[in-house]
Amino acid sequence: MEIVASHSPAATQAIAAAVAELAGPGDLVILCGDLGAGKTAFTQGFGAALGVTDRITSPTFTIHSVYEGRLTLNHLDVYRFDQIEEVADLGLFELLDGDTVTVIEWGDTIIAALPPDYLEISIGFPAPDAPEAGDDARVLTFRFVGSKWSARENGLVTALSVAVEEVAC
Repeated sequence: MEIVASHSPAATQAIAAAVAELAGPGDLVILCGDLGAGKTAFTQGFGAALGVTDRITSPTFTIHSVYEGRLTLNHLDVYRFDQIEEVADLGLFELLDGDTVTVIEWGDTIIAALPPDYLEISIGFPAPDAPEAGDDARVLTFRFVGSKWSARENGLVTALSVAVEEVAC
């Protein structure tokens, strides 16, 4: 597990870009966090690093958006799902085939239906009395599940450290 502080949406996007640089075909990234925590801001930075030039917005009502870049980015939002069975309608396992990377907002709500190999990123607000507290401050907690992301853990930790330093300057 790795914990990283972000002081702004731009910092969150830079952190996401560091993750995207290590993303490969078939990867799955799930984003967890309260409303307004920064899941879509993260995905915007992630997509930009993949070379996506289209505007990335939350797919809350469309559920699934597709963006073209170095890898095809599948961006899903499962916030409105009432039952785990609804995941089958997404064709999630088919989305993970080919030169794609999939980011799922509210992915923690469907963990039971996910393949056993993903990067989970929880985005939260720091405690009000924390030194990094502020309206735009966030804390990102990375959990590596399965062999694909676990094998990249050290590289990702290094990339995150560099991204945080660059944004701080």
